Amino acid sequence: MRAMKSMGFMAFVSVVSLALAVAYAQADGGCATKAKAAACSGSKDIVDTAVSAGSFNTLAAALKAAGLVDALKGKGPFTVFAPTDEAFAKLPKGTVEGLLKNPPKLRQVLKYHVVSGNVMAKDVTKLTSAKTLLGQSVAINASDGVKVNNATVVKADIACNNGVIHVLDAVILPKDDVLDIAGKAGSFKTLLAAINAAGLADTLRGEGPFTVFAPTDEAFAKLPAGTVEGLLKDVPKLKQILLGHVVPGKNMAADVVKMSKAKTAEGQSVRISTSDGVKVQGANVVKTDVTASNGVIHVIDAVILPR
Repeated sequence: MRAMKSMGFMAFVSVVSLALAVAYAQADGGCATKAKAAACSGSKDIVDTAVSAGSFNTLAAALKAAGLVDALKGKGPFTVFAPTDEAFAKLPKGTVEGLLKNPPKLRQVLKYHVVSGNVMAKDVTKLTSAKTLLGQSVAINASDGVKVNNATVVKADIACNNGVIHVLDAVILPKDDVLDIAGKAGSFKTLLAAINAAGLADTLRGEGPFTVFAPTDEAFAKLPAGTVEGLLKDVPKLKQILLGHVVPGKNMAADVVKMSKAKTAEGQSVRISTSDGVKVQGANVVKTDVTASNGVIHVIDAVILPR
């Protein structure tokens, strides 16, 4: 087992769980009852425990970059799987720097390390998976020590007054969401810039699932001159257009071709035609079933504008 030097990451991870306390904690959360007090026997909360462990400059910078500093306290309880500094050092070069510049993705990674409730070591060893605050589940294997995905639990049951910490020797990263997939494709730069400008990145990194009809950069280039620039300055209009490309649920191509219309997240319906290829409100679907952890992308060759 390694020493408590990894506690700094607990601050990094726990902030998200605290920020989501309203959604995950009951009115008598934390150590309000004798039963919960037994599992919350530490005198400090998760954040204070982390701060008292020592100095973690990278983690402190991450908290600030994620905009989560003000959400450091909460009733909980929460279970935090906390990687050490050495675990961060194992990540590919540039990964931490990239996360610090991408608050939505940073928050996503944080939530993937947090489980609601007090899950002590004796409980963890009985599990094969656990659902995180991100909505994705982590795999748990207790056949040879305890592993959470690819990370080993090197110290367990660090009790806090609002939860428990288990220390990991590796950072666990969630599966790619629809924005990650779009970013790696390289042909959706305008779409991603628009999503960020409209403040929809956190939404589309959420649990979903979503079906995204994604216009390529070439599709945006077909719009009249100045249209994109104007939309980037008109956030309400931009948001309306982007949500018009998103349908709740995971609708694979086999499902889409059976539809004549689909209601979008914006509230209006888009027409779907299969008489000459597949068209969505006049835009051709040029690639289908690009799957992500929180949905699916179908690529289209034109931007869908509200009627």
